[in-house]
Order: sequence, then structure tokens, then C-alpha cells
Amino acid sequence: MPENSPPTARLDLPEGPIDLPIVVGTADEKSVDISKLRAQTGYITLDEGYRNTGSVKSDITFIDGEKGILRYRGYPIEEVCENSSFIETALLLIHGEKPSKESLSRFSERLTHHQMIHESVRQMFDGFPPTAHPMAVLSSMINTISCFQPAIMNIDDEEEFDDTAAMLISKVRTVAAAAYKTQMGHPIMYPDPKLTYCENFLHMMFSLPLGRIEPDPDVVEALNLIFILHADHEQNCSTATVRMVGSSGANLFASCAAGVCALWGPLHGGANVAVMNQLEEIHNSDITTRKYIDNLKATKGKLFGFGHGVYKSYDPRAMVLKKSADKVLAKLGVDDPLLAIARELEETALNDEYFVSRNLYPNVDFYSGILMRAMGIPTNMFTVMFAIGRMPGWIAQWWEVNQQKSRIYRPRQVYTGARERAWNAG
Repeated sequence: MPENSPPTARLDLPEGPIDLPIVVGTADEKSVDISKLRAQTGYITLDEGYRNTGSVKSDITFIDGEKGILRYRGYPIEEVCENSSFIETALLLIHGEKPSKESLSRFSERLTHHQMIHESVRQMFDGFPPTAHPMAVLSSMINTISCFQPAIMNIDDEEEFDDTAAMLISKVRTVAAAAYKTQMGHPIMYPDPKLTYCENFLHMMFSLPLGRIEPDPDVVEALNLIFILHADHEQNCSTATVRMVGSSGANLFASCAAGVCALWGPLHGGANVAVMNQLEEIHNSDITTRKYIDNLKATKGKLFGFGHGVYKSYDPRAMVLKKSADKVLAKLGVDDPLLAIARELEETALNDEYFVSRNLYPNVDFYSGILMRAMGIPTNMFTVMFAIGRMPGWIAQWWEVNQQKSRIYRPRQVYTGARERAWNAG
């Protein structure tokens, strides 16, 4: 190999070897570029679930699952949570740098400007049955809102994009709260322009026309952390969906509505729902948490809320939320048997060699479920909360696809069906 030439990896195929470029990311992640493999050899790679496939080059989020590292635009998640609000984090993800006071103020004004939804949209909530899942309502209404905003279909510059991003981040909380109110049979509450983002959401969720709530500052801070910690997480299922849909040229609202649908799946955004369902199971079975865990170990069952598909050490998001959960639960003094069971489960598992040796620590879903239940948020709204928090990440990822002028995503396949056969044979 000539000196100073880029490094390559040699792949030996039956027809002969091929040298493939090695690409190294800024955090020393190594990859083999196979983009010309099929054109040069006729071969493709097979990687079901894409667990070993890098589909994009992205500047937004970095994860090292082995070391328990999560960074937004280079900033450790712990520092982001300690120093930033959800809206500051949103701007960091979307634009790549910490926002100035001026840009933060301007974006906040846009959020306030866009927080209302068209009265015709409000009336459409009456068309959903009370049994409609809030995620179905959320994905439907995101697309519906876009019908009232024809300008968003073609975003030509960064200024238009900023306004559209603010519109989506602002209206998604209004829609989410309205979906909950409709399900409860309560009147839909208008947003209050004097409140912060998280305060406003809690107001729209829990206030009544003759009884406004005053959100507890610690609850507001906990909700802020939940949103920040869910704001982006590299190329997960829903984010990859947003990017794939966006690569077709679909507008931001359509792409994020698709992300909501992907997030709805129980193997993705529904994980914290599974945590609460398991706590219900323990409560209804009337056995000790120690006995329940022993039974799981014997049957090789799954303890929801422990371990993670990416993190092979402690989920850094969980460490942040644990402190918040300790603080909020102590302050609220909620008398809930499921929360008591969760605490016992956490203590038992953290002192059990079976879980510790397998790096099965509590993850973000375990603590977010506990916190949201303590706040009074019903279980079927948990994934909606996830979607609100993830919206800035989806928006940033969609814009990155747009700016990179990405080719339309088109995975290949290995066909395993019947060989060619004649219709009229035999």
C-alpha cells in the first residue's frame, strides 16, 4: 500500500479479493465502507436488524454502550441535564451548538406563537372514540396539523426550518394534552403563554376550567429531565424511520408522524409501559419481590426496566433519573403500592449477583415509568411523553438528511422464496 493512502480492509470472496475503505469517526468508531461492494462484486452484506450496519454519517449524538457514554453534539448527557433546559437542549440538537440568549429567546417566542392549534383541529378530537390510544391520536393529529400549514411542505431555508421546528415542538405538547383530556372526557385546556414549556404541558394535562393547578417546581424539573434524556439516542428504530421517510422528500410533519408510529411499538417506546405492567403483575400475584426475581432467574424470564440493548454498563440516563426519582417521590409522598414494589425491586436486583454480573442495571425506562406514575401521568400516556421528548432529535435528524441531500434509503435483501416457476406448469 502506498504511503499516506487511506486504510482499507480486504474481503476475500470466491471470485477474488476486494479492498474496502476504512472510515473512522471522530470518536474513533471504525467502519468498513461497503457502498460500492455490490457494484464491484455483485455481493451485498446481510445484517438482519442492522445491528452491525452504519446507515449514515451523523454529527448529532454519540453512544458508547460498553462505557455507558451518551453525548449530544459532543456534550456529556450528565452536563446537559445539569445545565440546560429541554428547549435549550432542543436547539443544541437541531443547530449543533449551545444557543445564545438571543436565539433561545427568539425560539421561545416562536413556541408561544405556535402553541395554539386551529379550532377546526380541536373539533377533530371529538371524532376519536374514548378508547383510542393516545399514540394513534398523536400520529394522526401531527399529519392533520400539517394540512393547515401548507408552507411547511417545502422548506427552502434555515429560517423556515426554524419556524417549522418550533411549530412542531410547540404543538405536539398541545395535541398530546388534548388527547388525554378527550380520553378522560374533560374539556381541552388552552395553553398559557406565561408558563414554561414543561409547566404549560402539566397545566394542559391537569388543570380544569374552574381549577388550575400550580405545578410543583420539582415535578417540573423532573419532567424537564425526562424530556432531555429522551431527546435523541442515535439511530434507533423511530429515528431511523424518520430519516428513511425524510429521505424520500417527505415533509417534516409526515416524517415525525411516522416516527411516532415506530415509537409506539412495545419493543421500542413501550418499554416503560412494560415496567409498570410487570409491577402490576407482582402486586396482583401477592408474592415478595425476592420470590418474583428468583422465579424469573429460574425461568430465564425478563425483568423489564433492567439492562439495555445498547448499554452494556449502567445506562447514563438512568443514573440522572434515579436522583430525580428519589427527590420527587420523597417530596410528593405518593402512597402507591407499585412505587413501593419498584423500590424493592431495584434494591433486590442491584444486590443480586445474577443481575450485576450480567450488567443488568436499571435503565431509563425503569425510572421514567416510576416518575411519571408519581406525577399522575397514566400508563397509556408514557409513550406519548417519550414522543414529546424525542421530537427535537427527530427534527435534527430529518434536517441532517435534508442538508446532506441524502439518496433515498433503499435497503437490499437476500431473497429466500421460490425460484422462477411457470404459472401453468403442472
